[in-house]
Amino acid sequence: MSTQLPNAPSTNGTHSNGTAPLGTALTLDQGRRYARHIILPEVGSVGQRKLLAAKVLLIGAGGLGSPASMYLAAAGVGTIGIVDYDTVDLSNLHRQIVHGHHNIGKAKVDSVAERLADINPDTRVVTHNEPISSENAREIIGQYDIVVNGSDNFPTRYLVNDACYLLGKPLVDGSLFRFEGRATVYEPGKGCYRCLFPAPPAPGEVPSCAEAGVLGAMCGVVGTIQAIETIKLILDLGVSLAGRLLIFDSLEMEFREFKVRRDPSCPLCGENPTIHDLIDYEAFCGAPVTTLG
Repeated sequence: MSTQLPNAPSTNGTHSNGTAPLGTALTLDQGRRYARHIILPEVGSVGQRKLLAAKVLLIGAGGLGSPASMYLAAAGVGTIGIVDYDTVDLSNLHRQIVHGHHNIGKAKVDSVAERLADINPDTRVVTHNEPISSENAREIIGQYDIVVNGSDNFPTRYLVNDACYLLGKPLVDGSLFRFEGRATVYEPGKGCYRCLFPAPPAPGEVPSCAEAGVLGAMCGVVGTIQAIETIKLILDLGVSLAGRLLIFDSLEMEFREFKVRRDPSCPLCGENPTIHDLIDYEAFCGAPVTTLG
């Protein structure tokens, strides 16, 4: 079930659907709010209007979705969709900074929507309080321009990768493990998650966040990188992480980079693909979907 959080009344100059068309001039309030963006020659008022017209979907309202959603809303992204079906738990709060103590027990998507509305009334928030699955992924993802993946289980990661590729949507991917974080961008023609990981690990081989732990502040580093990469894609700025895997080791305070090349034998994006539709990802991974982030 999808729910739209209505915008604040209309001095913000948004469309009836909550996003500003590119031909719409910024209001005086928007000129002040985004002044430090607009002064950047690479952004300007045209770039800011692109941000206000953009539609971004976040998979997971947890450790990575928290900073990514907050910075994207603050940047003026016009529509942010959030997919999650979990509730806020006390154990989330050391890393999922979008939620507060008063949100414990509340649906995560509603907690995020409440926080983003406070950060920026220009942003329309669409909540998808349901698991993403082979049955609904195309419908949900198809509504957005870019997908930001913050899920922490393998069935969802493969599902989102496949759906984005089949729909031609850029995927800004991030992951965490203890003191390490990773980020990359998958774009059609430049490799996909399956090129890096052709097969999922055996069940139980890779411990979950609950089993292995994660340094809370790591979420801020990787989630913010995801927000930056998303903004760059919207504005067509700089060089994206497409074709590159960025790895951050917080114990050594070291960034490393590896090339991600399209695998000609990849069953999804290779020369002779065999995957043309979404499959049963729990069966493929031999593991159930638990939570998203």
